[in-house]
Amino acid sequence: MANLFSAGFHLAEVVDFLRRSRLTENRLVEQMQAGLLSGQRLSDILEELDFSKLVLTQLSLAEEHGDLASTLVLIETQLRKKLKVQQKLLGLLTYPLILLFFLFVIIFVMKSYLLPNLEMETTLAVFIINHLLEISFGFLAIVALLVVSVRLYFKRLTVSQRYEKLMKLPFLKAYIQTYLTAFFAREWGNLISQGLTLEAISQVMQDQKSPIFQEVGHSLQAEMQAGQSFSASVASKPYLKPELALMIEYGEFKDKLGIELSLYADESWEAFFDRLNRAMLFIQPLIFSFVALMILLIYAAMLLPIYNSFNQF
Repeated sequence: MANLFSAGFHLAEVVDFLRRSRLTENRLVEQMQAGLLSGQRLSDILEELDFSKLVLTQLSLAEEHGDLASTLVLIETQLRKKLKVQQKLLGLLTYPLILLFFLFVIIFVMKSYLLPNLEMETTLAVFIINHLLEISFGFLAIVALLVVSVRLYFKRLTVSQRYEKLMKLPFLKAYIQTYLTAFFAREWGNLISQGLTLEAISQVMQDQKSPIFQEVGHSLQAEMQAGQSFSASVASKPYLKPELALMIEYGEFKDKLGIELSLYADESWEAFFDRLNRAMLFIQPLIFSFVALMILLIYAAMLLPIYNSFNQF
């Protein structure tokens, strides 16, 4: 879609091209055509197709105050990088999961065929082998209970409070700050470049689809009405990098704040995805080391009692 909009196509022509080229499922194209007939904008149409709130917010702002074609190019770039990270993560987890599967198979075979034919003391390894299914279900039940409890707790919090709670985990703080800083810097840069004042931006934010965008917009407006500056209000948000507030504070007196924020957003997005890629490189050896160590320990715990039982003959 980004290429078509950049080439001068309007929305109806883009949807018609998608229908004729069969690059998109017919069901999705039909939904888009129905949205066009009812007078919906692109962001409204994609909302019905369950696109993320942050993507919809970027599109909505571009439709009202920015360049839709360049915004689509930016979104496409971000989604491609996100997909690449997801593929790396999937590849990272696949091999360890296969190893664990074969380990479970081996333990099952030992439980069913080998251990019943050996007179062995009830060691920890033998207990684990005999009760592996119960232990696994118990562990999964505990994990599921924890996940449900955390979700219920987070539902009672505002979006900003959720981010603040997550940022207390040291390994998540830098990712959340970089991601949200890049997102807000990009959108604020675009809006400022279109001539909107900082006060108007806080109002526009409250009309968008992203909950965090709405919440921050409401907070900014309330704090500015209380006499606080836009930059000071931004500085009070712990989930945004301090550098963003400094750029706004010094840039308010210049005519290039919009351009500077857009450039800073580009650098922040690059930093975010670079950080994710480095995390993948760090996590991979940890996972393999953990799986290898677990396999060695279980094998040692299983084979030593068997070896001792053979020595008794």
